[in-house]
Amino acid sequence: MKRKSKFSPAKLLGGAMTSLALLGTGFSAQAATDEYLLTVTRPNQLHVIDTKTDKVLRSCDVPGIFGNGGVAPSPDGKIAYVMTNKWEDVVGFDISNCEIVFSMKQSSPTEQVKSMISMAVSADGKELYTVQNPVKLHKDHFEALQPRLAVYNTADGLDAKPVRTFPVDRRITKLGFIEKTGEVILGGGDVKAIDAKTGEIRTLAKLQNWDRDQSEWVPPDAFQMHTIGEHIGEYIMPYFTIKWNGEPGDMEKAEFLWGMTRIDTKTGEVETGEVLPFEFIVFNWLTDPNDKDVVYGSFNQLSKHNIKEGKNLIVQPLAHTYYNLNMLQDGSKIYVGGTSSDISIHDPKTLEKIGSIQLTGDMSTSDLRIAKVQR
Repeated sequence: MKRKSKFSPAKLLGGAMTSLALLGTGFSAQAATDEYLLTVTRPNQLHVIDTKTDKVLRSCDVPGIFGNGGVAPSPDGKIAYVMTNKWEDVVGFDISNCEIVFSMKQSSPTEQVKSMISMAVSADGKELYTVQNPVKLHKDHFEALQPRLAVYNTADGLDAKPVRTFPVDRRITKLGFIEKTGEVILGGGDVKAIDAKTGEIRTLAKLQNWDRDQSEWVPPDAFQMHTIGEHIGEYIMPYFTIKWNGEPGDMEKAEFLWGMTRIDTKTGEVETGEVLPFEFIVFNWLTDPNDKDVVYGSFNQLSKHNIKEGKNLIVQPLAHTYYNLNMLQDGSKIYVGGTSSDISIHDPKTLEKIGSIQLTGDMSTSDLRIAKVQR
């Protein structure tokens, strides 16, 4: 089995991500900012962790039954929006005191609505977005309805109602927001963006519907449900594909490849392409703030890669499976969490473990997000 050894996205799209690297090395911004790690554990608590001490500052009781553990911090870092009640409701907490400042319920007596992890906040913090997957409840059957983007005003506080809705594709998971265009990123079969004012949709990157010759390539299997790169202002959608170097199905000549679509959430610039040989599973990729060519992944191992060179740099075995990871904006620590009740802390240079944080319950599929609060 042959594997890809060159990184192609940089050639395809040039220096689109330079601004991300500059953001990541913004030491003046770091000096004026406190960073807090946010995650949710069973039975249903939001934890606020001080990244200076790696201690839990406070734990907030979340109303409803544990959902997917989805968390979206406000741009000023002061509010954490948590998806709860079996993927149906959203509650917003003031992370300084656990006060609930926002809430909304998506289901009604005649319609059950689930959001599959999909939640994001606008760059000015004034709007909250979810992708709703509604099912009409008939007396003797369910009827699947058209998914829709729902827009909420965060200032509406408790029991907020959507102020706009627009039809969208099925199987959308993680959302992002492009500051320059005011569009919501829709991570699904393809990566698209929707104008949150008009509902106009455009394609950012074709994946499921890409136009490559299927006698040479297998259409990508793309999925994203965790970290999106708020530490430097990016959104990454990983994908897996196969390049046939002979007859389709000839595994001896095939290349198994990781690819990614990476979006600058300030400018909306996109790069996409194959980046690494597929040698093991990761659930998401995370860019090093000080070198945009270096990414990290986690699952049964924590790994470090150079995507320009297509090389695995370091692979560090983990004590158990971890679904998720995130890191500080100065690149000084990596946090690996999800799955169980502990967050493992690692040195990005060596990937050696340098600490851990024990929580009160398991995180399951919960997010591991960074809230950045200006001093």
